[in-house]
Amino acid sequence: MQQIEHLPDLLRAMPKAELHIHIEGSLEPELIFALAKRNAVRLPYKSVEALRAAYAFTDLQSFLDIYYAGASVLQQPQDFYDMAWAYFLRAKADNVVHAEIFFDPQTHTSRKVSMRSVISGLHRACVDAQAQLGISSALILCFLRHLSEQEAFDTLEQALPFRDQLIGVGLDSSERGHPPEKFERVFKRASQLGLKLVAHAGEEGPPAYIWSALDVLHVARIDHGVQAIHDKALMARLAKERVPLTVCPLSNQKLCVFPSLADHNLRQMLDLGLCVMLNSDDPAYFGGYVNDNYLQTFAALNLEASHAYQLALNSFEASFVSQDQKNIWRQQLDDCFKQFGA
Repeated sequence: MQQIEHLPDLLRAMPKAELHIHIEGSLEPELIFALAKRNAVRLPYKSVEALRAAYAFTDLQSFLDIYYAGASVLQQPQDFYDMAWAYFLRAKADNVVHAEIFFDPQTHTSRKVSMRSVISGLHRACVDAQAQLGISSALILCFLRHLSEQEAFDTLEQALPFRDQLIGVGLDSSERGHPPEKFERVFKRASQLGLKLVAHAGEEGPPAYIWSALDVLHVARIDHGVQAIHDKALMARLAKERVPLTVCPLSNQKLCVFPSLADHNLRQMLDLGLCVMLNSDDPAYFGGYVNDNYLQTFAALNLEASHAYQLALNSFEASFVSQDQKNIWRQQLDDCFKQFGA
C-alpha cells in the first residue's frame, strides 16, 4: 500500500470501531458542571478551567481519584443518557461506526444510584445512536478491581434483570496489587450467562497479569496490554492467537506509562503481527477522542497508510459482531482507501 499525501485526512475519514472507551471518562468538564447544577451537587472546583487544570496525572491512581469525583454528578437516567449522547456525537464526527462501551456501575450504586438508572440511560442513548447517527454499540459492565470479588458478584446479580442490554463484562480500575485471579469465579459465572469477557491487563501491571487474564479469566480481549512487550513468549502467543489488544496511546502518555508518544511501542507490536487497535480510553481526561489518538500517534511514530488500514481492520476483527457485519465494514474501509488512492 503506497503512502499518500493527505494521510491525516484519511485517518479522519476512514471507518473505525472503538472498543476501549469508559463512558464516565468521556464526561467533559462543561457537562460535569451542568449536571452538578441540575442535581445540586457541590464540586471541589470553582470553574471548568480549574477542573481541567487538575488533569495533571502522575499515574493511574492519580487519575482515578479525580475520575470518581467527576462521576458524582451522575444521578438520574437522563444524566447517563446525556453523557453517552455527547460521546456518540463525537464518535460520529470521528467516523466511528461501532463502539463497545465500558461503564462502572459500582461507582454509582455505591452512591445509591440504582442499576436501572445507570443502564436504562446508557441503553436509550445506544438505541438513539443507531437510529439517528447510524452508530451501532454495545454495553460492557466493568467490575472495579480494587473492590472485592463478592462485591463484583453482587453487581453482576443486580445487573441480571438487564442482561439483554449487556454484551459482556470487563475489569478495570487500579491494576497494581489486584491480579486477574481475584475475579476468577465471577468471570466464570458471567461466561455461563453468555456474556463476553474482557479485562484490563498489562497497562501498569506486569505481563503476568496478561497471562492470567487469558488463562484464568479466559478473556477474548486484553485492554491495554502494552507491557506484553517485556515477555517474548507472551508476544509470540498474542501474535499466534490473534488476541486483540485495545491500545490507548494518549492515555498511556498522560498516565506516564510511556514518557512520550514517540516512545510508545505500538509500531513494534504492529510489526510483530499483533492484533492491536487505537482507542481513546477516557478521552475527556486524556486529551483526545479516537481520531486525536490516530493523528497524534501517527505523527509521533511516523506511521503510514498501511498501518492505518491494519488498525481499523483490527478494530472490526476484534468487535463482538457478526462476520457479515465485519465484512460490510471492511468493504467500507476498502472503499475509503480507494477514494484516497491508497
